[in-house]
Amino acid sequence: MASSPMASFTNVPGPDGAIFETKAFDSQDGIGLQWLARAGIATGVISGRLSPATAERARQCKMKYVYQGHTEKIPIVNEILADAKLDSSEVAYVGDDFTDAVVMRRVGLAVATGNARPEVKAIAHLVTHNAGGQGAVREVVELLLKAQNRWPES
Repeated sequence: MASSPMASFTNVPGPDGAIFETKAFDSQDGIGLQWLARAGIATGVISGRLSPATAERARQCKMKYVYQGHTEKIPIVNEILADAKLDSSEVAYVGDDFTDAVVMRRVGLAVATGNARPEVKAIAHLVTHNAGGQGAVREVVELLLKAQNRWPES
């Protein structure tokens, strides 16, 4: 699972003068998420923001769990765990901010992105070299697939 470190966003004026949101996603993160789906590893996103772009990206990346507009993440995580029939110790979670810390303290692999808050990095089992939205998720995907001997050797 991931919180929302998979994109950066900008609000820009549209042709009618109204503000709309644009998002940039990392292509390597996206391919990595698709590899996890192909390997039978369910992924998801829990974001405090509501964004059609995030929903579409999650669909493209074959994410099973997509929750937006939620800053209270524990009830969502509990719902996902029940649906997936997993114990929290079997979950990897990528986060970058205070709202992620409560989940990170409860999972088997807590990952902070390279640009996460220092307090979040301090509780993480692993801190990625890359920032969220810039390849951090791909780092985690490679780690997971290599740990399960599912990473192709070149």
